[in-house]
Amino acid sequence: MQHPDALSEAETRDLRALAGALIPPSAEYRVPGADDDLIFATLLASLGRDTADVATALAALATLAGGPFAALPEPRRAEVAATFNATPSDATATLHRVLLLCYYRDDRVMRALDLEPRPPFPQGHTLEQGDWSLLDPVRARAKLWRDPG
Repeated sequence: MQHPDALSEAETRDLRALAGALIPPSAEYRVPGADDDLIFATLLASLGRDTADVATALAALATLAGGPFAALPEPRRAEVAATFNATPSDATATLHRVLLLCYYRDDRVMRALDLEPRPPFPQGHTLEQGDWSLLDPVRARAKLWRDPG
C-alpha cells in the first residue's frame, strides 16, 4: 500500500504506539519516549520520501498484530514489537532510521547524553585522530569514475 504524502490515522496511531514500545521513556536516564508529543511531531514531519516505506513497515506490523497494533494490550504489544524487530526488511530499516534520527535530534535526549544540543557547526566537534591506515584498502581500489573528456 503506497502512501505518497501522509500516513492514515490508523497508521499514525500504530506508528506512535510502536515508537513508544521501541523507545520508552526512562525516569532513570531522564529521557522521554519516542512517542513524546514533540518527538513524534518531528517524526511525522520528517517522513517525506520515506512515507511509503514506513507505511509498508506498518502494514507488516498490523499483519503481525492481527489488526491495529495500537489496540493491543501492553504485554502483547511488546511481543509483537519484538517479533517485528526480529524480522528485518528495507521498510523496517527505514522506519527505524527515521525514528532514531528524530529521537536523537531532541534537545532533552542530547542533554541526557551529556551532549550540547546544537548543530555540529559552526563550533564543530573535536574528534580524536584515528588509525588512517584503515583507509589503505579504499585507497588501493581502482577508481570508480571516468575522467571527463
